[in-house]
Amino acid sequence: MSVENIAVIGSGQMGSGIAQVASLSGYNVILIDIKEEYLLNAIKSIEYSLGKFVSKEKITSEDADKAIKNIITTTDINKCSTVDLVIEAVPEIPDLKFNLFKQLDGICNQSTILASNTSSISINELATHTSRPELVIGMHFMNPVPIMKLVEIIRGDKTNEYVCEVITEMTEKMNKTPLFCNDSPGFVSNRILCPMINEAILTLQEGVAEPEAIDGIMKLGMNHPIGPLALADLIGLDTVLHIMNVLFDGFNDIKYSPAPLLVEMVKQGKFGRKSGIGFYDYS
Repeated sequence: MSVENIAVIGSGQMGSGIAQVASLSGYNVILIDIKEEYLLNAIKSIEYSLGKFVSKEKITSEDADKAIKNIITTTDINKCSTVDLVIEAVPEIPDLKFNLFKQLDGICNQSTILASNTSSISINELATHTSRPELVIGMHFMNPVPIMKLVEIIRGDKTNEYVCEVITEMTEKMNKTPLFCNDSPGFVSNRILCPMINEAILTLQEGVAEPEAIDGIMKLGMNHPIGPLALADLIGLDTVLHIMNVLFDGFNDIKYSPAPLLVEMVKQGKFGRKSGIGFYDYS
């Protein structure tokens, strides 16, 4: 099969970014969310992002206009009944995703591939909430989606090989690099990344250095483009905490215990950029 029509569920930062790169690559995209205001904000964000690419002469204004025309927005999840692929990009809440996959299984054609942009939730577990585990796969895009080249593709135990081939072809058409891994807590990216961020938080908690110094040392000394604390603010401290809990539960290993400072900041609503304050002040 070939993919021509895509539904993206969730129009936040990740969902709108996925919709943008898919539409810019010529796919017909249905962007779905629970409120019209979310969808309006998403389209504004996509238009702004495309405008920046035009100003940098990476795409033409005609390309940008065509990309916007390739996107339809709706609050009706039943519109998924006509697509070849659904990419789920809703908040990282297990029950929310499980219920959504069960719902999609009843709406979509029997041949429709169900993909998740999850950063940590088991693809095998998501697949158990459908009658099509062979058509369930992980497509973990990196943030910001329009710029980052990687898509971490996660095979479930029952994912069909032809599904992997279809997703590889589609990912490459979107000018991304697909790299595969098997289902495991945190996959590859967050199994390595989040413990590093957690260690940076412990370093701050223990008074070893201030945030600017911790981030500066990792940027200048390790050639990281962004420091771990600033990256945590970008990802969302609540998301980092969730991933650390997934790793801890999955491996039952104390080395994955979330830093107490991380737990406390999340309790206080200090999530990073999206709340206006985290390790840095964004107000």
